[in-house]
Amino acid sequence: MTSQSSDLLAPLDLAFWNIETPEHPMHLGALGVFEAKDPGAARHAVELLAARAAGVPGLRMRIAGVLVPIGGAARVPAADFDPLDHVRLREPVADFHAAAGALMERPLDRGRPPWEAHVLPAADGASFAVLFKFHHALADGLRALTLAAAVMDPMDLPAGRPAKDAAATRRGLRLPVPGLREITLGDLDPRRYPDHVRDLTGSARQAVAIGAAVARATWGVRTSPALGSAPSGTRRTAGVVLDLDDVHRIRKTAGGTVNDVLIAIVAGAVRRWLDERGDGSEGVEPRALVPVSRRRPRTAHPQGNRLSGYLVRLPVAQGDPLARLRTVRSAMDRHKDAGPSRGAGAVALLADHVPPLGLRLGGGLVGRNARLLFDLLVTSVPLPSLGLRLGGCPLTEVFPLAPLAQGQSLAVAVSTYRGRVHYGIVADAKAVPDLETLAGAVTEELTELLEACTL
Repeated sequence: MTSQSSDLLAPLDLAFWNIETPEHPMHLGALGVFEAKDPGAARHAVELLAARAAGVPGLRMRIAGVLVPIGGAARVPAADFDPLDHVRLREPVADFHAAAGALMERPLDRGRPPWEAHVLPAADGASFAVLFKFHHALADGLRALTLAAAVMDPMDLPAGRPAKDAAATRRGLRLPVPGLREITLGDLDPRRYPDHVRDLTGSARQAVAIGAAVARATWGVRTSPALGSAPSGTRRTAGVVLDLDDVHRIRKTAGGTVNDVLIAIVAGAVRRWLDERGDGSEGVEPRALVPVSRRRPRTAHPQGNRLSGYLVRLPVAQGDPLARLRTVRSAMDRHKDAGPSRGAGAVALLADHVPPLGLRLGGGLVGRNARLLFDLLVTSVPLPSLGLRLGGCPLTEVFPLAPLAQGQSLAVAVSTYRGRVHYGIVADAKAVPDLETLAGAVTEELTELLEACTL
């Protein structure tokens, strides 16, 4: 327990910290595949990662309880920080995803800075992979990207971009946040009390509205047992790579956004997967939580999760791929019009209305009931368009990996990188022993959408 609270966890960070169990760790990950320049590339990568991690302030922070507020926690420097406790060279592997699944099962050490980097040499020596794991209390997707980029090789910046901004981003330093300021005596002026009361009243109304939307979202849910599971603590991962040009062709023909197309592909893949495994897709409309970042990538405060979300009924039961896309597009347009502060998908914002002690005591209850809120996660993680390297070895593929909540069997994360779309799929290994079937269905759904767009 520490009395230093200068970097308190935001309410959502604290919620992620408290809902974790040994069977359901709340870390997110990224599996990056690099082309090996020589046989010693993987070992050299370990040396570089450890050396660079020592100079990134955000990677030296552990999470510790605080005296005030009761039940709260803060990020504090780890006095005994050793990068070699976090960066590890593994034995050569034949399958990066099989190795990543086993490593994603393991919770991070809560007594140390909650992150790890596992370097996985390929058995044939032609490539190596790095699995980054960051606890969700330490970083959301954008923050994790910043921390990972800080240990990559310096990027060649396009002309006109100030070098000092890029350097600050690589070191994980804080950048200014527009609209945030220190509290002043003027804020305590009694003449401003009506403003404060209005703020509190507005917050209470928002909490009630979100709670009501969550309750309504449970009505008439039509899902599949395949998307839920008893806690097994096992993990499998799979990766799928698509051509971004194909996605753009579908978007230009059928309308919507790239994200609409990527979500519709998930819906179609789930339909194929359920039918092939014999569960059937008829009448199935699982609720997908689509997280929405509430931070600005270039200027946002690097600490703290700033997330809301949209709750989208995936049109798995619809047989026409273009109809599925139209349904997804319509749902996403409605959510965007309403904004990320409304609706059942904004449930993460409720953490702001719960005191730290409540988040600590109620974390287990929330974790056990995550399946009541949504059936699967479909999230997008932005990546820079510039090519990343580690020790001069180019990053060729990168698969984001989302945490799997208790009672859920499937989480899908998507990134676009250098003209290709990368789907990273995390599943409960016992509930979804046929994950490769689902991964193959993603490619098949893209093909069917392309064919439908040419008719």
